[in-house]
Amino acid sequence: MKLGTSLVLLLAAVVGCENAQSRLDDVTKSAPIQAPGPTQQPGVQPPVAADHSGDVETRLRRLEDNYAKHAEALDFLGKVYAQQKAQQAAKEADEHDPAAVFAVAIADDVKLGKVDGPASAPVTIVKAFDFACPYCQRVNDTMKELVKEYDGKVRVVYADLVVHPDTATTAHLLACAAAKQGKYMAMKDAIWTKGFLPYAQSRDPSKLGKENLLAAAKEIGLDTAKLEADASGGECQQAIQADMAELGKFKVNSTPTFFVNGIHVGGALPKAAFKQLIDERLAVVEKSGVSGADYYEQEVLGKGVKAFRSKADATKQ
Repeated sequence: MKLGTSLVLLLAAVVGCENAQSRLDDVTKSAPIQAPGPTQQPGVQPPVAADHSGDVETRLRRLEDNYAKHAEALDFLGKVYAQQKAQQAAKEADEHDPAAVFAVAIADDVKLGKVDGPASAPVTIVKAFDFACPYCQRVNDTMKELVKEYDGKVRVVYADLVVHPDTATTAHLLACAAAKQGKYMAMKDAIWTKGFLPYAQSRDPSKLGKENLLAAAKEIGLDTAKLEADASGGECQQAIQADMAELGKFKVNSTPTFFVNGIHVGGALPKAAFKQLIDERLAVVEKSGVSGADYYEQEVLGKGVKAFRSKADATKQ
């Protein structure tokens, strides 16, 4: 939008919303409201015809006088416009490029067992989450349903992003330890139902504490002694730190965040929106001719962006 047009629009907005005496009041004094004609609405100022009389010097002097009369208002609106443009530029510099394919590494999480769905799935969803995040819990069932409904075409890889360390760290460590017993998905679901939901209702941090979660783990058949030992060992702590470091490369600082075959999704979308994005990615995979088993490694990791790229960065290319 050009500056002149923007100033006119901003001027109209200020005049329309100002209730008290305004320095812009004199803008309308030069064109008093006339009685409504047959097609004019009451109270609406009709357009004023431009004055083209006089020679060039007279018309130029008239323009200069009009500009001087409204210079303060135009200067003010120009500053507002510049401020809004700067805010928009800052926002775009902080937003992920919506067209970028981000090469988020998943091999360690898959190897550990923090995955739902087959390795041959042509679409991989990376879910960055925190066990004290209500929106992460809300979309938990959505992820499981997508894996089931797409029947081999979708897998979800779970990446730890602990944004509530005082509350959620124990849960993440125990989920990692459960993966070592081949029961990551079962433990993850138990943490949501037996830990997070009671915590959300009571705001009692002990619901996400070790004692309560070990009891939940025992109910699903885990060896709790081994679970506790693995959770307190260095490997799970390193795995969580590695997830957070990898996500940090792509400026992921909120949960939930998703990457659908590398396409960034910030926040918990409705299921229908996820399905639309998955279908789009499936079409891309099919067109590529690359097998589902090789697609993530070859196309996303091999050709994707290795670090954060903003919406503003994309416009510069």
